[in-house]
Amino acid sequence: MSTAKVTSQQVAERAGVSQSAVSRVFTPGASASKKTVEKVRKAAAELGYRPNVLARAMVSGKSRIIGLVVAYLENQFYPEALEKLSNELQQRGYHVLIFLAEQTAGNIDDVVEEILDYQVDGIIAASVAMSSDLSDRCRAAGVPMVLFNRSQDDPNMSAVTSDNYAGGRKIAEFLLAAGHRKIGHIAGWEGASTQRDREAGFISALAEAGVALHSRAQGDFTMEKAAEATRKMFTSDPPEAVFVANDHMAVAVMDTLRFELGFKVPEDVSVVGFDDVPAAGWPAYNLTTVRQPANRMVADTVEILLDQIENKSDEPRRIAIDGPLILRGSARIPEGWTA
Repeated sequence: MSTAKVTSQQVAERAGVSQSAVSRVFTPGASASKKTVEKVRKAAAELGYRPNVLARAMVSGKSRIIGLVVAYLENQFYPEALEKLSNELQQRGYHVLIFLAEQTAGNIDDVVEEILDYQVDGIIAASVAMSSDLSDRCRAAGVPMVLFNRSQDDPNMSAVTSDNYAGGRKIAEFLLAAGHRKIGHIAGWEGASTQRDREAGFISALAEAGVALHSRAQGDFTMEKAAEATRKMFTSDPPEAVFVANDHMAVAVMDTLRFELGFKVPEDVSVVGFDDVPAAGWPAYNLTTVRQPANRMVADTVEILLDQIENKSDEPRRIAIDGPLILRGSARIPEGWTA
């Protein structure tokens, strides 16, 4: 059996078309008539031909590959968001390579260096922090980057987030309207802009009402540390309500409160999260939370990145999309508010 690879010229001869027509059929975004596409794909299938994507990338200078970096997948928000990002990019003719990195800046720098070796056309960094000079290195390599669900102080970096500051304010206003005054906060990882902005908005709204934060503990966006933070916070002088920086932690907080510490939710304590992951709507949790508008965040992220890739736009854009407060049964609902 011959092991020689089938060439595009052989496909062209079998289909009765030019070699350039074969190239157009297998090039995303290129135009070819329906009849030509059918003939070429039929000939390719009969001969067992597969286009050499890497060779085409070397010739064109475009791989049509996007590097997608994510720090962790335990939080349900990220697998769902990554699926939406991958689907949207594939519909636009791009392929996705997913890289896992730790949240620390040094690690993401190493990962991005590796991504650049794959000759990607662009990078989306989700839930990761990076050093201040990383965007300069990507820009020098001609590879645009957009941050998803994170922001940086770097004015040259494009970023798409939900409006975390406004979301934090909404939660504080909701808890205050329900009559709570002893209010706690279980924070996420301190290095994340999402954590800082959510807490800043939350504290701001409490302060405007003349209410100081009753207690604070850190959960680092992990279930284990969130459970430990709950034990610490509710051992003595427990709060009447607690804002947990994301739903992933809030699930652990509710389980610890109900099944380990003997608190009733929301009778003894109101719990509010942030993200609106699928588990938030499960009857076991029925979690009141701020919904991150993932569809709009994904659409804007892809639009910004492809504009930079295809139109050579170098204007950084910062977008913060407002998300609604979703009222469920984990928190006392203020009079006049409806779930």
